[in-house]
Amino acid sequence: MNIIIGRKPVLEALNSNEEVEQVYILFGQQGNIINAIRVAAKKRGIKCNQIPLERFRTYAPSQNAQGVIALKQDFKFSSLDEIITEAKKNPLPLILILDEIQDPHNVGAILRSAECSGVDGIILTKHNSATITSTVTKVSAGATEHLKICQVNNLSQTIDELKEKGFWIVGSSLENAKNYTEVDYKIPIVLIVGNEEKGIRKLTASKCDFLVKIPMTGKIQSLNVSVATGILLFGILRQRD
Repeated sequence: MNIIIGRKPVLEALNSNEEVEQVYILFGQQGNIINAIRVAAKKRGIKCNQIPLERFRTYAPSQNAQGVIALKQDFKFSSLDEIITEAKKNPLPLILILDEIQDPHNVGAILRSAECSGVDGIILTKHNSATITSTVTKVSAGATEHLKICQVNNLSQTIDELKEKGFWIVGSSLENAKNYTEVDYKIPIVLIVGNEEKGIRKLTASKCDFLVKIPMTGKIQSLNVSVATGILLFGILRQRD
């Protein structure tokens, strides 16, 4: 069973027809969004109960749940074929790959930026990577409910398949890379971002058609991966618009 934590993520799950089984609200919680959660749950015939703090903490013992949690079935991943098919509906498809990103807070923040920038699908590496957890869902502000996400065992093979389908591969890297503003993104794009410490793997980088970097003018020579991903995604969006 998966737990959705936080007011906005719970409301997003209810409004996106996710398979929510139960909503719990901490006694004393009020406000417009609480009322909206109650209405959305009632509309779908989902139980929405108030519970005391002691019981509430059994579900969210150490997280800021904003007085609302929901129980749902484990996250249902899409297949790679489903993501490619969905992306191909867009005249300028954009798919995002997370290569061994391990911090669930980074994954959640990236998914939020991805949804806001119109990404068609997300591909996660299965090994040495954070998966979709309640923390990821909460940090994403409900974006997990609106994105097609899949997990793959072999990223190298996945990249080859994407190339066969007509996608160009752009990797974020600090080495042998050009300024991210110098690439033409008005083609089917797969953007790859890598591990918090190591970046994308060497084999992954070798398969990229372009390697791009964000120019730095300060003394620190790298950005948090979620911040960097947001800059790249909205840079692609801005150029296409």
